[in-house]
Amino acid sequence: MANDHRRLTFVYYCSGHGYGHATRVSAFASHLLRLEPRPTVYIVSSAPKHVFSDSVALGALYRNANIDPVIVQPLAYRVDRRKSVEVLEKFLLEKDLKVAEESQWLRSIKADCVLSDAAFLGCLAANEAGVPSILITNFSFDSVYSYLSTPFIDEPPKPDPPLDALLPPPAKAPEELEPDVPVPLDELAPLVEQIHSGYRCADLLLRLPGAIPLPSFALNPSLPSPDWVDINTRTFKPSVVDHLTQPPSTYKLHPQIPFPPQYPPKPLPREVRSAPLLVRPTDPSVYTPEGRRRVLNYIGVPEHLHDPEHTKILIVSFGGQVFHKPHSRSHSRTPSKAATPADVPSAFPLSPNAPDKPIIPLAETQESLVDPERHAQALSDALKNAALNRPETSSGQNQSPAVAPARALPAHLTLDGDHPHTRPRGHSQLRLAGAPPAAVPTSPRLPTQMPAFVTIPPTPRPVDGFDAPEPRWDGALGEAEVQEAEPRILPDASWIAIVCGVSKDWGREDGEELPENFFVAPRDVYMPDLTAVADVLLGKLGYGTVSECVDACTPFVYVPRPLFIEEHGLRLFLAREGVGVELSRAQYEQGEWADAVEAAWRAGRDAKARKRREGETGWRGREGAAMAREVVEWVARWKEGVERGWCAEKRMKVERLRSADGMGALN
Repeated sequence: MANDHRRLTFVYYCSGHGYGHATRVSAFASHLLRLEPRPTVYIVSSAPKHVFSDSVALGALYRNANIDPVIVQPLAYRVDRRKSVEVLEKFLLEKDLKVAEESQWLRSIKADCVLSDAAFLGCLAANEAGVPSILITNFSFDSVYSYLSTPFIDEPPKPDPPLDALLPPPAKAPEELEPDVPVPLDELAPLVEQIHSGYRCADLLLRLPGAIPLPSFALNPSLPSPDWVDINTRTFKPSVVDHLTQPPSTYKLHPQIPFPPQYPPKPLPREVRSAPLLVRPTDPSVYTPEGRRRVLNYIGVPEHLHDPEHTKILIVSFGGQVFHKPHSRSHSRTPSKAATPADVPSAFPLSPNAPDKPIIPLAETQESLVDPERHAQALSDALKNAALNRPETSSGQNQSPAVAPARALPAHLTLDGDHPHTRPRGHSQLRLAGAPPAAVPTSPRLPTQMPAFVTIPPTPRPVDGFDAPEPRWDGALGEAEVQEAEPRILPDASWIAIVCGVSKDWGREDGEELPENFFVAPRDVYMPDLTAVADVLLGKLGYGTVSECVDACTPFVYVPRPLFIEEHGLRLFLAREGVGVELSRAQYEQGEWADAVEAAWRAGRDAKARKRREGETGWRGREGAAMAREVVEWVARWKEGVERGWCAEKRMKVERLRSADGMGALN
């Protein structure tokens, strides 16, 4: 056949929903493009071209197209169920037209195979065009949308109740999040079935680590996905965990969806295979003192903070979302030149395959994906709370005064003096433009919610001999000890924090400065290298960040996303392969990060030290290259099967003609 004498053509459909899909698609496309003979690889996605820079630099061809709906997120860890359903309904109205357009395009470029992560439209279009398709993912969106019917209510943290009954009620926030209301299952089921039917067209599943059940392949567990989760423990039921730990070869699968009759029958049966971790490569030099220095210089961290024996680094990254600047404890302190880099060294390698243009992190890829303003406010409030509530320290010293000294407030923050006699003792009303008043302690007090952190079930809380400090009540506590109970972002003065996904001017808005020991990473920083340099990373639980943390042995503090069912598979993966500590949303937004950061660092410091000694071994890359060869071999077997079927059918036609002519007995 004609295709036998040309290089293979792959079309890779990539969901535009987030950072993880794009990074692993780019990583695997790069593995394919390093093969000989080198195939042609198209990447089709609503995610912007620059997030695929590594593979594009190697020759991948990018086409922008709206190929999947999105889950609507007002914050990185919140889901708007109703708006998500509305987006899905609108997309499904256009589904048939999109399938027709994509299948026609696949035929026009003579595609040999479609890869999908995890856009169901790609599988549908491939089947319509008579092209085999491979699903490469750890979850599918039929499960995600089905989970919008879960009875679990995702309520935002509630503020402490007023201590004085005469205190006027707080004003309603103008940007208050909508109440979380489950979508009825009978409303969701027909919509989810259309997504499920699309995935059923896929012929091979390469299941990535951190997986949840993929109901379009295995018969059980079946939809609806809320049945998989124990609502009380917020974990997968034992039967689901058992399913995920069984070899995929033991699964009973749904039957194959045939091609339209004008195409030869499918020559290979459906199959599920385990796949290795797909992750972008780290520059090997980042594990050397020179490479570490180059990364930190690029960010603007002064040299006296480069030594990992004396300085520990927290990375704050929520998948490339844009944050507003937090406020420093005092806007009068001398600006730090290290807060943002003044000059970018031209020799700094952005990635192993960096193109001429700088790489920019993935921000929201569709209008309905994330509301960056709301998430920006959450981070700013967290840093503001901790900054205003903790005592000042003089440069280079760790002082803990019994009573925090008075400090200047930024111009747009004012103390409410309208009710001086009805305010709870020890509190002032803090007003921010566009936000409700918040209580700010002006004298030491015990918090109403004691600090706590949760390790990923089923991992026990004590890790490597470390026991989390238990909260205690002691009436004899001195003021200095009480002061320590106030929100803390960093464990101690040996830590610095690097915030990702913001502009270089973010640290100097309105004449304000970042809190001490906070720095802003340039937008084009290469996240795998920065993750390798870090001692702990704080972010949302998604595949991209989890995979890079596991690869670099960097402990991960995550803010949960309880309405994303993918989270359960990633939690299990972290429990086996890395270190994960859950930080509640309330603690995140209050700026109480230090306990979780300290716990994660202690649990993962030995593995991190080994990784720094060992360096980049390249074994993830070798696994990815082997997976690329496996895909090419599968496509070759498919084409050979089609060829055999085509030849057999041709012989049968000849035999039928001979029989019709009365010549069937002739040699």
